[in-house]
Amino acid sequence: MANANNVRVRFCPSPTGNPHVGLVRTALFNWAFARHNEGTLVFRIEDTDAARDSEESYDQLLDSLRWLGLNWDEGPDEVGGPHAPYRQSQRMDIYQDVAEKLLAGGYAYHCYCTTPELDERRDAARKAGKSSGYDGHCRDLSAEQTEAYKAEGRTSIVRFRMPDETITFTDLVRGELTFTPENVPDYGIVRANGAPLYTLVNPVDDALMEITHVLRGEDLLSSTPRQVALYKALIELGIAQQIPAFGHLPYVMGEGNKKLSKRDPEASLNLYRERGFLPEGLLNYLSLLGWSFSKDQDVFTIDQLVEKFDIADVNANPARFDLKKAEAINADHIRMLDVKAFAEACAPWLRAPYANWAPEAFDQAAWEAIAPHAQTRLQVLSDITQNVDFLFLDQPVEDEASWTKAMKGDPVALLTTARANLEAADWTSPEALKEAVLKAGEEHGLKLGKAQAPVRVAVTGRTVGLPLFESLEILGKEKSLSRIDAALRKLAA
Repeated sequence: MANANNVRVRFCPSPTGNPHVGLVRTALFNWAFARHNEGTLVFRIEDTDAARDSEESYDQLLDSLRWLGLNWDEGPDEVGGPHAPYRQSQRMDIYQDVAEKLLAGGYAYHCYCTTPELDERRDAARKAGKSSGYDGHCRDLSAEQTEAYKAEGRTSIVRFRMPDETITFTDLVRGELTFTPENVPDYGIVRANGAPLYTLVNPVDDALMEITHVLRGEDLLSSTPRQVALYKALIELGIAQQIPAFGHLPYVMGEGNKKLSKRDPEASLNLYRERGFLPEGLLNYLSLLGWSFSKDQDVFTIDQLVEKFDIADVNANPARFDLKKAEAINADHIRMLDVKAFAEACAPWLRAPYANWAPEAFDQAAWEAIAPHAQTRLQVLSDITQNVDFLFLDQPVEDEASWTKAMKGDPVALLTTARANLEAADWTSPEALKEAVLKAGEEHGLKLGKAQAPVRVAVTGRTVGLPLFESLEILGKEKSLSRIDAALRKLAA
């Protein structure tokens, strides 16, 4: 295994669809492992599937990693590096050359079996209780048989010849694993049209880019013995220097105890970005999907994560994605910001398309005054809009459910008394405004909570929001009293 000072890991997604949280968790663990060991993170794009890959997805990948702060040391775009290019679609000549060397060295062979023939033999094997993997039919074809197949017009794929021996390796997460030959049959590495398969290009790139540790999802574990065998062949051919250490990360589970799929709404990274998760908060939570900082601490900084991260501490058991916990951790990170940084982070949600007020209605001074009170209440940044919209709208939002809940008993009497008290109060003091509403409640036999509910809904439109009396002070006397008057007119109608 490599020493800490020459750790080289890679993150190699395919540019298909939107980035998802499982992909980000893999990127994060590789990034944290590299940074902890003062190593190198290689960002590589596996874009050999032209039917599924897209430039739009490629651009989203780069943008998402930059937003999260997961910087790479070698890779595409302007970063570059000594092993360029870092997009597999630009490395086809390399794969073709390696495939030819594997064929020439006897490590691979041409397979002329047709799909119907393969299906028929697999069905027969299953019925006989045998392995349904490839049966090695073309492993040792004679020259005459090969020519006969060619004469029939058959095309061939290239298969790697698995050694007839048990393959054992030590997984960094799961310990020692053993695979017997009957469970790891020969496999395809080049399609009939000459296009290389993932099973070839991934190990070849890892070898040429001198990757020392492969940290990837558990779903790829079954392919690892194949890659170990291929690495041994590449070493013998002088293409690879070593077999990397493998660590397979646990599944991330969603609803119904099922693996979180790209199709699950909560899997989309864009969802969290649009809702206003902080990169620090999201990465903090994702790091807990299979790893823990300590028994009694779930909230920590990115620097603390890097300092503490050890792949040996990753748990092999599936991790469950818990949206409420993710939101709670993000809320903690929002509160960790200084007020200025918080105000700046909220800026996108104070403008269209998130804001429901006219741009000219936005009052920067009012926003800066309310920001410290808002910061303690948010779970995600997008929550800011409904918390502060009362400041920038001509009238509070119309929420009939809040209105019905708050305007019980004799709201007219309460609001009339509260208005009179507020008119006479000192509007530079939230405590004075609180005292005015408290006295109105006492006059009508109500505690503060019951007394302030009609005032809150009259002024802000909602039963729940930021501290009421600070909100009244920032909104101002004229607007606040005008809204209470409007509420009284509505109650009288």
